[in-house]
Amino acid sequence: MGAKRSSSLVAVLGIWREWDERAGHWARARGRGAVFLHEFVCFGVKQAAACVFGGSMVLLLGFTWAFYPSHAALARYDFLTLAALAIQCVLIASRLETLEEAKVILLFHLVGTAMEVFKTSVGSWIYPEPSLLRIGGVPLFSGFMYASVGSYIARAWRLFAFRFTRHPPFAATAWLAVAIYANFFTHHFLPDARWVLFAVVALLFGRTWVHFRIRHAHRRMPLLLGFLLVATFIWIAENVGTFTAAWRYPMQHHGWRMVPLSKLGSWFLLMIISYVMVSALAKKPAKAS
Repeated sequence: MGAKRSSSLVAVLGIWREWDERAGHWARARGRGAVFLHEFVCFGVKQAAACVFGGSMVLLLGFTWAFYPSHAALARYDFLTLAALAIQCVLIASRLETLEEAKVILLFHLVGTAMEVFKTSVGSWIYPEPSLLRIGGVPLFSGFMYASVGSYIARAWRLFAFRFTRHPPFAATAWLAVAIYANFFTHHFLPDARWVLFAVVALLFGRTWVHFRIRHAHRRMPLLLGFLLVATFIWIAENVGTFTAAWRYPMQHHGWRMVPLSKLGSWFLLMIISYVMVSALAKKPAKAS
C-alpha cells in the first residue's frame, strides 16, 4: 500500500511538472506579462499546498458550525479533534508532510495547548460548547489551530526552498521566542513587554531578506513583511473561528464582533515563535548567494 501511495504521488507530481513546463514555454513566448501570470499561479498553488492543514481546519470550523447536528452523540469539538487527527495522518501517509515536520507541529500543539489552558483560566477567551476531549476549559482541537501555523511555515519553507540574507543567529532568535512566549503569561501580572519585544524583533530581523523559489529563480522580500502577511491571514482565520463560535472573546459574549486589529500584534509575535521552532528543524538558515 505504501508503494502504491508513493507511486501515485510521483505520478501526480510528474503531471504537475509537465503542465508547468508547457505553461512556462507558453508564457515565455508571450512576454513578461504572461511570465508574471504563470509565476503568480504557481505561487498560489504552492501557497495552497502549504496551507492544506490550516485551510482544512478553517473549512471544518465553517462546515460544522453550519451543518453539524446540535444534539449529536459526538460533540462538535470532539469531532473537530478527531477530524484534525485524521487529516494529519493522511498528510503523513501521503508523504505531503514529513515526519520531522510532524514532530515540530506536535511540539507547537503542546506549546499552544499549554498557553490555551492558562489563557482560558484567566478569562482571555472561552470555548462555549461542551466536549469530552479537553484539558480544563480547552478542547483538544484548539492545539491543532496553533499547529496549523507551524504546519504552514514548515511546508512553505520546503516548497519555496527558503534562503536568507543577513539572518540573525539562531541563539538570539531562540531567546527572543522564549521571551515572547513568557510575555503571553506574565503580562497578566507584570507590565506588558510587547512593545519592547516588537523593537527587538525589528532589531534582529529588520535587515533580513527571505529568498523564495516559485519556479526556477529565487524572488525575495523582507522577512518582517512576510511575518506581517502571515499574521494578517491568521487574524482573518481567527475572525472565522469566532464567527463560527469555535471560541469567543469577552467582547463577543452578547453577539459576534470582529476581532480587534490589536490582536494582529499578538499573532505577529506568535509568528516569531512558530518561525523559530521551524528554523530549529532546518538546523540553520541557508545563506543566499
